[in-house]
Amino acid sequence: MQFTPYLNFDGNCAEAFAFYAKLFGGTIVHQSTFGEIPPSENMPPLPEAAKSRIMHVQLQIKDQSLMGSDAMPTIPGQDPNACGGGYQLPQGLWVSIQAADAAEGRRLFDALSAGGETVMPFAATFWSPGFGMARDRFGTPWMVNVAAQA
Repeated sequence: MQFTPYLNFDGNCAEAFAFYAKLFGGTIVHQSTFGEIPPSENMPPLPEAAKSRIMHVQLQIKDQSLMGSDAMPTIPGQDPNACGGGYQLPQGLWVSIQAADAAEGRRLFDALSAGGETVMPFAATFWSPGFGMARDRFGTPWMVNVAAQA
Protein backbone atom coordinates (compact mmCIF):
# COMPACT_ATOMS: atom_id res chain seq x y z
CA MET A 1 0.00 0.00 0.00
CA GLN A 2 1.21 3.49 -0.78
CA PHE A 3 -0.35 6.85 0.02
CA THR A 4 -0.18 9.48 -2.71
CA PRO A 5 -0.68 13.17 -1.90
CA TYR A 6 -3.14 14.85 -4.32
CA LEU A 7 -2.65 18.60 -4.38
CA ASN A 8 -5.11 21.24 -5.62
CA PHE A 9 -4.30 24.59 -7.16
CA ASP A 10 -6.05 27.71 -8.41
CA GLY A 11 -4.89 27.77 -12.02
CA ASN A 12 -1.15 27.34 -11.44
CA CYS A 13 -0.93 23.53 -11.20
CA ALA A 14 1.21 23.20 -14.35
CA GLU A 15 3.70 25.76 -13.02
CA ALA A 16 3.78 24.09 -9.59
CA PHE A 17 4.38 20.60 -11.00
CA ALA A 18 7.11 21.82 -13.36
CA PHE A 19 8.80 23.29 -10.25
CA TYR A 20 8.28 20.09 -8.21
CA ALA A 21 9.62 17.91 -11.06
CA LYS A 22 12.83 19.94 -11.17
CA LEU A 23 13.19 20.22 -7.38
CA PHE A 24 12.53 16.55 -6.62
CA GLY A 25 14.21 15.12 -9.74
CA GLY A 26 11.02 13.54 -11.05
CA THR A 27 9.23 13.12 -14.35
CA ILE A 28 5.72 14.23 -15.23
CA VAL A 29 4.22 11.03 -16.63
CA HIS A 30 0.73 12.38 -17.30
CA GLN A 31 -0.81 15.83 -17.63
CA SER A 32 -4.18 16.71 -19.12
CA THR A 33 -6.43 19.76 -19.07
CA PHE A 34 -10.14 20.22 -18.50
CA GLY A 35 -10.34 21.24 -22.17
CA GLU A 36 -9.30 17.70 -23.14
CA ILE A 37 -12.33 16.08 -21.46
CA PRO A 38 -14.45 14.46 -24.17
CA PRO A 39 -17.83 16.18 -24.56
CA SER A 40 -20.75 14.60 -22.71
CA GLU A 41 -24.43 15.46 -22.68
CA ASN A 42 -24.37 15.53 -18.86
CA MET A 43 -21.48 17.98 -18.67
CA PRO A 44 -22.21 21.70 -18.70
CA PRO A 45 -20.11 23.81 -21.08
CA LEU A 46 -16.75 24.80 -19.63
CA PRO A 47 -15.88 28.47 -19.31
CA GLU A 48 -13.07 29.33 -21.73
CA ALA A 49 -10.76 30.16 -18.78
CA ALA A 50 -11.20 26.64 -17.34
CA LYS A 51 -10.13 24.77 -20.48
CA SER A 52 -6.41 25.33 -19.94
CA ARG A 53 -6.51 24.38 -16.25
CA ILE A 54 -4.97 21.05 -15.29
CA MET A 55 -7.55 18.31 -14.76
CA HIS A 56 -4.94 15.77 -13.63
CA VAL A 57 -1.16 15.55 -13.38
CA GLN A 58 1.10 12.79 -12.09
CA LEU A 59 4.72 13.35 -11.13
CA GLN A 60 6.80 10.19 -10.69
CA ILE A 61 9.77 10.44 -8.31
CA LYS A 62 11.53 7.05 -8.26
CA ASP A 63 8.89 4.70 -6.78
CA GLN A 64 6.66 7.48 -5.44
CA SER A 65 4.03 9.72 -7.02
CA LEU A 66 2.72 13.18 -6.39
CA MET A 67 -0.56 14.04 -8.11
CA GLY A 68 -2.65 17.15 -8.48
CA SER A 69 -5.08 19.31 -10.39
CA ASP A 70 -6.42 22.80 -10.64
CA ALA A 71 -9.75 23.37 -8.96
CA MET A 72 -12.59 23.86 -11.39
CA PRO A 73 -13.74 27.47 -11.19
CA THR A 74 -17.35 28.06 -10.25
CA ILE A 75 -19.51 27.84 -13.39
CA PRO A 76 -22.21 30.52 -13.63
CA GLY A 77 -25.66 28.98 -13.15
CA GLN A 78 -24.24 25.80 -11.57
CA ASP A 79 -24.12 24.68 -7.96
CA PRO A 80 -21.02 26.41 -6.48
CA ASN A 81 -20.19 23.18 -4.58
CA ALA A 82 -20.02 21.12 -7.79
CA CYS A 83 -16.53 19.75 -8.58
CA GLY A 84 -15.19 20.73 -5.18
CA GLY A 85 -16.65 24.23 -5.08
CA GLY A 86 -13.62 26.05 -6.45
CA TYR A 87 -10.18 26.44 -4.93
CA GLN A 88 -9.63 26.52 -1.18
CA LEU A 89 -6.24 26.95 0.48
CA PRO A 90 -5.16 23.58 2.00
CA GLN A 91 -5.98 23.29 5.70
CA GLY A 92 -5.39 20.60 8.28
CA LEU A 93 -2.57 18.80 6.48
CA TRP A 94 1.10 19.01 5.58
CA VAL A 95 3.03 17.15 2.90
CA SER A 96 6.03 15.72 4.75
CA ILE A 97 9.35 15.04 3.02
CA GLN A 98 12.05 12.89 4.59
CA ALA A 99 15.42 14.26 3.42
CA ALA A 100 18.55 12.08 3.33
CA ASP A 101 20.67 14.55 5.32
CA ALA A 102 20.69 18.11 6.64
CA ALA A 103 22.22 19.57 3.46
CA GLU A 104 19.50 18.00 1.30
CA GLY A 105 16.87 19.10 3.82
CA ARG A 106 18.16 22.67 3.67
CA ARG A 107 18.14 22.63 -0.17
CA LEU A 108 14.54 21.39 -0.27
CA PHE A 109 13.34 23.76 2.44
CA ASP A 110 14.99 26.81 0.87
CA ALA A 111 13.43 26.05 -2.52
CA LEU A 112 9.97 25.34 -1.10
CA SER A 113 9.93 28.42 1.14
CA ALA A 114 11.23 30.82 -1.56
CA GLY A 115 8.39 33.18 -2.46
CA GLY A 116 6.13 31.48 0.06
CA GLU A 117 5.82 31.58 3.83
CA THR A 118 8.18 30.13 6.42
CA VAL A 119 6.12 28.70 9.26
CA MET A 120 9.01 27.16 11.22
CA PRO A 121 12.57 27.91 10.06
CA PHE A 122 14.73 24.95 9.06
CA ALA A 123 17.02 24.11 11.98
CA ALA A 124 18.25 21.28 14.18
CA THR A 125 15.71 20.07 16.74
CA PHE A 126 15.81 17.57 19.60
CA TRP A 127 14.54 14.85 17.20
CA SER A 128 16.30 15.81 13.99
CA PRO A 129 19.45 17.40 12.58
CA GLY A 130 17.09 19.45 10.38
CA PHE A 131 13.37 20.23 10.35
CA GLY A 132 11.32 23.09 8.96
CA MET A 133 7.79 23.97 7.85
CA ALA A 134 6.80 26.23 4.96
CA ARG A 135 3.90 27.01 2.66
CA ASP A 136 5.28 27.26 -0.87
CA ARG A 137 4.40 30.03 -3.34
CA PHE A 138 1.63 27.82 -4.74
CA GLY A 139 -0.08 27.48 -1.33
CA THR A 140 1.00 23.91 -0.51
CA PRO A 141 2.10 23.31 3.10
CA TRP A 142 5.33 21.30 3.44
CA MET A 143 7.36 19.79 6.30
CA VAL A 144 10.97 18.92 5.58
CA ASN A 145 12.46 16.47 8.07
CA VAL A 146 15.85 14.79 8.31
CA ALA A 147 15.95 11.43 10.09
CA ALA A 148 18.08 11.34 13.22
CA GLN A 149 21.37 9.63 12.54
CA ALA A 150 21.91 6.41 14.50
